[in-house]
Amino acid sequence: MSTTSTVSAVPVADGGKGPAASAAQRAARRRVARVWAGRVGLAVFVIGGWQAFTTWGIVDPFFFGQPSGIWQRLIDLFQHGTQFGSFYSNIWTTLQEALVGFAVGSLTGIVFGVALGQSRYLSDVLGPYIKMVNAIPRIVLGSIFIVAFGIGVTPKILLAAVLVFFIVFFNAFQGVREVDPNVLANVRVLGASRMQITRHVIVPSALTWIIASLHSAFGFAIVGALVGEVLGAQSGLGLVIKTAQNNFDPNGVFATMLVIAVIVLGAEWLIGKLEHRLLAWRPPAPSEANAL
Repeated sequence: MSTTSTVSAVPVADGGKGPAASAAQRAARRRVARVWAGRVGLAVFVIGGWQAFTTWGIVDPFFFGQPSGIWQRLIDLFQHGTQFGSFYSNIWTTLQEALVGFAVGSLTGIVFGVALGQSRYLSDVLGPYIKMVNAIPRIVLGSIFIVAFGIGVTPKILLAAVLVFFIVFFNAFQGVREVDPNVLANVRVLGASRMQITRHVIVPSALTWIIASLHSAFGFAIVGALVGEVLGAQSGLGLVIKTAQNNFDPNGVFATMLVIAVIVLGAEWLIGKLEHRLLAWRPPAPSEANAL
């Protein structure tokens, strides 16, 4: 009887979770609320101050635009398009160039990074050439690609791929070099082949480095596509920005930049989902554990 009363006296909260877990969840929700409040407050402060300063004449809207004018210009772009076609088609052109360049640059960066990370001979032979190409200004490469391949989508894809390649390559290379040598020695003792070691040990260990590089790589893919379009193109958001600049239309420049920002944030969200899916096996880092 005393046992029954003792068990019934134990409080059960939140489906069996203890008070410590409930308190952690409440703290996490409060932190999320504070973060979003700070984000919204900062946006209101910047946009509101911008609008106020341009309205009062402190800042000249002819040079710096105006939030209300940017919004109207954005609506006009979506409704009436540009002189190079509909705004949707220009968005798709830039997005296509960035996606293909991102895929090509990421794949080649991973392959070369893993290969050179495992082979000191290859890294010693190819290392100086990779550093030399990486030192070339990207705008020069864009000009070379346009001269060689014209003003179609090919030079933009190549420029985006080059920008992505070096980011992913150096991270993949370093990730392979950071693999625990004791783990590699134990796997070799167990009789694993070189391909099995690469597939089951090296790539999973370097995956954290590779995924981390993808977060910034897509932004660079967009930059590569835009730079190529500014240098020479028949359509695309870079051409829209260049035309707005030539027409002294800062609202058009900022409106197009806003669309680009939304695209990059959407890609960042998708890459974050991919990261959680591929690295579900990994124990959470201390910073991630504290945020739970």
